[in-house]
Amino acid sequence: MRVIEKSGNEVLLLALPNEKLSRGEYILIEDRIQRTRMIVQVYDESYLDWPELMNDLVREEILNNSAQRIEHDPLEIKTISYLIRDMKLLRCKIRGIVNGDNLTLNDSWLPSRVTTKATRLSISELFSLTKREGYRIISIGITNSGEVFHINAEALDGRLNIITGKKGTGKSHLAKLIVSKLVEYGAYVIVFDLNDEYGGIGWNKDGKPNSIGDKVVSLTPGVSLRFTLDYIGLSGMINMLQHTLDIPGASLREFIRIWEFLESQGSLKMSNLGDAIQKWRCNELIRDALFSRYHTMLSSYLFSDDPEGSTKFEDLFSKLKKGGVIIISLSRLQPQVRKMSVELILSKIVHLLERNRIPPIFLFAEEAHLYLRDTYWDDIVTRMRHFGVFTTFITNQPDAIKDCIYRQADNLFIFNFTNDVDLETISRASTTDSDTIKSIAKTLPPRACMILGKVVNDLPVVITVKPTDMLTLGETSLFFKDYIKDNLRKACN
Repeated sequence: MRVIEKSGNEVLLLALPNEKLSRGEYILIEDRIQRTRMIVQVYDESYLDWPELMNDLVREEILNNSAQRIEHDPLEIKTISYLIRDMKLLRCKIRGIVNGDNLTLNDSWLPSRVTTKATRLSISELFSLTKREGYRIISIGITNSGEVFHINAEALDGRLNIITGKKGTGKSHLAKLIVSKLVEYGAYVIVFDLNDEYGGIGWNKDGKPNSIGDKVVSLTPGVSLRFTLDYIGLSGMINMLQHTLDIPGASLREFIRIWEFLESQGSLKMSNLGDAIQKWRCNELIRDALFSRYHTMLSSYLFSDDPEGSTKFEDLFSKLKKGGVIIISLSRLQPQVRKMSVELILSKIVHLLERNRIPPIFLFAEEAHLYLRDTYWDDIVTRMRHFGVFTTFITNQPDAIKDCIYRQADNLFIFNFTNDVDLETISRASTTDSDTIKSIAKTLPPRACMILGKVVNDLPVVITVKPTDMLTLGETSLFFKDYIKDNLRKACN
């Protein structure tokens, strides 16, 4: 490979046909005379485009199709000509200059076209120059050159992460790998499971429990997840009424008075709340508004008057010794109940964290735009983050996440996208240049992922996510594959 041109933070390299490098791979440009080294990353490739070469190709094609020829090439000039025609131009982005054993983000050096040598740089060699903090390894895939690639759990601690890509590219698969390893290292994880995909995270494909089998708790709001009014508290109830049930201000003030009255009487229960609303002396319209919200709460089955049959998160965490994952199944809930559930859970979690009653948690939210209120986006990355809620958003609709979230995201895991609008949404908010994101993301095959951010020291890496022995759930039920096969089996029996 040979340096042809440098413009800004971009370098153009000339490569022979047998020098096969894929997009995302790294190259070391070294000048032994100046004792300077530069690291660049391939983001695109094209053929050498000279007018003379194009004229030769056109001329040869016409001759091949117009007359029979006897070729005699004792000097093998034709072979050299073919090599020239297949030569490639590698478009690369500068990732830094190597000073001694350290990599600095600098692109000021102009490499010589004569004395420099360009060679492929492996990922292990790359990260030997940029030391990654931490020792809790999470092996997630294989690089294009066949190296096993890992990230460190410490790089996810206290961070905001986004996993995004088209449907079916492997987003949830990667999330499950990360969740399972975090739990193995003693972390506490809450998953908002929108499609019932995480239920098998504690089981192997052969039906046997895996290393975190005894650390998985699955809860369904309204069934195995219910709260007493006293546990939720007035602030949590106000948040739900305001942001989920859209209660008017006047009605909310009367609700607070009713709550405080029942609390002073020691009779804060759902049954007593309904009776109190009916008997409360207030405007008829306010009573109707309160009673309609009460019936919505009642029909959600999220509230219970039985302390023994209700959920307390501090009790769940105390039972999960040295880490665990709590899966909140949201798949079969009505949209309003889903939003109510998430509102109550997050309000209570933050309340407990403020009082140091539970350890910090990693929150994994699948398609969060379907159940998180708009104001929660900013809340999660500011206030909640400081209290100990470290969020990972998983979505196939990147435009559903606000730009401010992307700008504050510490790590991005990008799977295949072909839609220019989606790529533009991600690239304009990422710290990595848009050319790299747009060019590489379009060519990623299924299960392949580009990683950006602190977890890779701001050096983009392309990997193929490794398979797992974990029991996979949430797959699409197909008519021809599943329905007909099941009916044929029944008919045969």
